[in-house]
Amino acid sequence: AAERMAESLRAAAERLCTLDAVDASLCEALPRQASTLHRLLGSVPDSPRFRHDARNPLAFDVIVVDEASMVDLPLMCKLVEAVPDGARLILLGDRDQLPSVEAGDVLAAIVDAAGDDDGLPAEWAAQLRPLLGEDTPVQHAVQPLSAYRVHLRRGYRQAESLDLAPLAEATRAGDADTALELLRGGVLAGVHFHEDLHDPLAGGGRERLLSAWREIGATDDPAQALALAAKLRLLTAMRDGGQGAAPLNARIEEALAGSHRPAYFHGRLLLVTENSYRHGLFNGDIGVCLRPRGDEHAGAATVAWFAGGGDGVRGFHPSALPAHGGAFAMTVHKAQGSEFDSVWLQLPRQDARHLSRELIYTGLTRARRELHIAASEAVLRLALSRHAARVSGLSWRLGA
Repeated sequence: AAERMAESLRAAAERLCTLDAVDASLCEALPRQASTLHRLLGSVPDSPRFRHDARNPLAFDVIVVDEASMVDLPLMCKLVEAVPDGARLILLGDRDQLPSVEAGDVLAAIVDAAGDDDGLPAEWAAQLRPLLGEDTPVQHAVQPLSAYRVHLRRGYRQAESLDLAPLAEATRAGDADTALELLRGGVLAGVHFHEDLHDPLAGGGRERLLSAWREIGATDDPAQALALAAKLRLLTAMRDGGQGAAPLNARIEEALAGSHRPAYFHGRLLLVTENSYRHGLFNGDIGVCLRPRGDEHAGAATVAWFAGGGDGVRGFHPSALPAHGGAFAMTVHKAQGSEFDSVWLQLPRQDARHLSRELIYTGLTRARRELHIAASEAVLRLALSRHAARVSGLSWRLGA
């Protein structure tokens, strides 16, 4: 996510620098890099502490945290302690997404403490108008905390080919009747409902999925392979079980490379599952295995390629990688913070306690251009009736 954010920062900085209204010195000061919170604060091996804290604060005037809904309570506490006096902390996120894996639901608590009004000081609104657009609705609130809350109602991830907003709104509200009516009616551009389909590798969906992944194995260029990998992802609610990510990955890999395939066959997608500061690889990073082909590369080893580095890609021998697994199918939790051109969201055959409207909402909003949802009415209704709430008391303390 940090690498993707860095790419977005560089692209945004280039666009802003073409505007006459933006001072050239400010353009030069815009950051071109991004960091995880752990890297920003400075992890100390075998310790819960960080190098930056209240006694050794961060040396920044403005700190912007993206995907703030994923930040747990202890980490947010350490971050706030490390923010220097007089600095501005900006939290960006969607409170309707899945809460953090660890304790707390910090962003939702902050939003709840701010009340229902959407607020923004008038001088902030004037500064943001050129960037947000004149049609972005902004209201001014009078509550102290809500005066620093901005609620943007327009989504920028989805392309015009995907009409996702009505379904996302129904999902947020837990309105199963409206959600099913929209899905069954076929009225939403780019949204496809595969009712009662419990196996994405059966029927018409099989070739739709496999053909996209075969394109990855058809190239020898690492950058192109990584770009192709971001086009499609199969998202699941669970890691194990019949519709879980782990068994689905095994079946997909067998379909692509056979039952006697090498462990790191050409075109295999990898998902890093632990942080490795030595490699510069982190939990959630996606890589692709490529083996040079042709007589001139006879005997050449397979290389696992990841985004980053001076040339835009970095290569590693697979045996040197930190803990990892397959990435053709991922859990919604692992995909949080990512986005893909096409998303296939596969719900389990039977209900599970962790299914919630937040999980469904997070999964479907990963899509940019096309969304496929495979589920039964019963499971979808139960999931949308369940709210992934956390009780921490933070909202009450902030409001008090």
